[in-house]
Amino acid sequence: MTNDFAIALEQKQYKTYTLSDVAANSILSIVPDRGGIVTSWQVEGQEIFYMDKERFSNPELTVRGGVPILFPICGNLPNNTYTHNVAEYQLKQHGFARDLPWEVGEQVTVDKAAITLLLKSNDLTRAVYPFDFQLSFTYQIKGNALEIFQRYTNLSEETMPFSSGLHPYFLAPDKHQLRFEIPGMQYKDQKTQNLDYFTGTFDPNLDEIDVSFDQLTGLAATAMDRSRGLRLILSYNSSYGSLVFWTLKGKEFYCLEPWTAPRNALNTGGHLIKLKPGASCEMLVRMTVSFF
Repeated sequence: MTNDFAIALEQKQYKTYTLSDVAANSILSIVPDRGGIVTSWQVEGQEIFYMDKERFSNPELTVRGGVPILFPICGNLPNNTYTHNVAEYQLKQHGFARDLPWEVGEQVTVDKAAITLLLKSNDLTRAVYPFDFQLSFTYQIKGNALEIFQRYTNLSEETMPFSSGLHPYFLAPDKHQLRFEIPGMQYKDQKTQNLDYFTGTFDPNLDEIDVSFDQLTGLAATAMDRSRGLRLILSYNSSYGSLVFWTLKGKEFYCLEPWTAPRNALNTGGHLIKLKPGASCEMLVRMTVSFF
């Protein structure tokens, strides 16, 4: 009996772990040292994610591509600043999880291919976010699905406020051929703060689109890419209260990002997760791909 599931380690610029499901022709690549990021996912020979390889190879730059992890904030803070217990702290956009090396934990190749990555608080994180924590992300592929199980644990002696999210960059060579089903009637434009009604498409001729759906009515969104004959379903558990759509003109990607809270939540308190000392919470994001 052959095992259809495998995990391989390759030393490239960074150590790269490749998970594979042979029967489904599904291959997932992960780089723990570059923010625990998924860099590639191929299903039936088709690449699902966009990656700016030039930015990825430069450790001074944030990655544009794959699936960056957002923690302990989503989006940015005014002047990159928030206040906790009367003290001011500085946090860059989307937080620090996407910039730090993650440890490799358990690896599984029975009935699925799965790898767990861990991020623990350290002196660098405590300087900008005064809490002790551990994050555990398990990436799992089976068939045409990628599942990202997340566990957040507060190791501090006080309640830990945070928000988290994922920032997947989906490959889309022809954005005119995209259609979306998003469980929200209205979205808010980040630049103008105006509300608009959603009609199922976004105008790829605009220089930038940065909008958030903050009144979600369901736990899944669908993207149809007619140019590739590809249907993507992004589903998430109820911890996620917002979906952000972002794209730039002339770039072959769009981002559909599940966030647990909107921008500036560390200051406003809006939709913040507040974990009690010693407590953990779990979240799940699933991506399923099919072709037509």
